[in-house]
Amino acid sequence: MIKNETAYQKALDKLKQDKKYIAKEKLRFKEMGLNDEQINMAIEPLLSFHEQLKEEVEYYERIKRGAFNPIHKFTDIGKSLIAYRIYLNMTQSELARRLEVAEAQVSRDERNEYYGATAEKIEAVMNAMGMKATINIEIAAGLGA
Repeated sequence: MIKNETAYQKALDKLKQDKKYIAKEKLRFKEMGLNDEQINMAIEPLLSFHEQLKEEVEYYERIKRGAFNPIHKFTDIGKSLIAYRIYLNMTQSELARRLEVAEAQVSRDERNEYYGATAEKIEAVMNAMGMKATINIEIAAGLGA
C-alpha cells in the first residue's frame, strides 16, 4: 500500500519504467522467434506486477480524493485508518505527535495495517484524526433465525 506522496511518485516512475521494459522484452522475445502465445507467457509475470502496482496507484489516487471503500470486516479498519490519514495530508510524524507516541510506533502500526490493535488504540487513532465511526450490525444471509 502506498502511504505517502514520495512513494506515490516513485510508483508512477516505476510504472513508466515497467511499461518501457515490457515493450523491450516483447521485442526481444519476438526477435528470438517466439510466437505471440509464448511471448505472452514469458511476460505474464511482468504484467502481473505492473497491474498490481497500477492498482495501488489508483487506490492512492482515490483516497487522496476522499473516495473511501466501506468497511465490511473489522480487519479492514487498519487500511481505512491509513487511507484517512493520507486523505488528511497528515504525516505519520504528525499523527505520532497527536497520539503522544514515537513516530516509529505509528510506522510499525501502519506497516502491519493495525493488525491486532486494541479497540482503545483504534479509537485513539480515530480521535487524533477527527474521525467518528457508525457501526451497523446485520445478520449475515442464511444465518438468521
